[in-house]
Amino acid sequence: MYYRSAVTFALTAISGLVLAGSLAGCDAPAHAEPRVSGTEAAAALAQLETIPVKGRAPKTGYSREEFGPAWADVDRNGCDTRNDILARDLEGETFKPGTQDCVVASGTLNDSYTGTRIRFVRGDTTSSAVQIDHMIALSDAWQKGAQRLSADQRRQLANDPLNLMAADGPTNSAKGDKDAATWLPPNKAFRCEYVARQTAVKAKYQLWVTPAEHAAIAGILGNCE
Repeated sequence: MYYRSAVTFALTAISGLVLAGSLAGCDAPAHAEPRVSGTEAAAALAQLETIPVKGRAPKTGYSREEFGPAWADVDRNGCDTRNDILARDLEGETFKPGTQDCVVASGTLNDSYTGTRIRFVRGDTTSSAVQIDHMIALSDAWQKGAQRLSADQRRQLANDPLNLMAADGPTNSAKGDKDAATWLPPNKAFRCEYVARQTAVKAKYQLWVTPAEHAAIAGILGNCE
């Protein structure tokens, strides 16, 4: 598998690609310090200015199925996307025997949204403690350009590691399909990276932002150290 440790993301305005750096082995609460430099924030802000600004389109026609089967193995590594992201973002992960290190059985998440450490144990009543968040919610993406994408492009968006992150389950549920104008991570130290990642995803898939969303993202990026 190609993911095995938690990563941070530095985003460039030119490419919108991800530069990965490991956080594995961190004993302190997750993300106590900001992880986006002033230069990276400026690049993300410049990228934001390339994204169209207009109103939200109707949600008519949206369904999760429009983005393909949930957690498809788009990279064809033999493991579904949910387990790929768990394996990437958890520390000390273990795997269910006989799954060729595909099905994550347990691990510890340094949660970006809350700044806390969460123990993950796979099970009917325990798996929901850690969920996989679409940083750009699929219904939000649908209302901001994804309905114009091809079925394959939407499938890629739904399974793109740039748009996915393991997160505290209750916090992710509270976020729902809100955009940056209506929801931000409680962990303020992560907000710069959060909106920079959202900007990169929207640029990559040619989605747009609403005026309120643009203002919220610009305000955060403009104050990143």
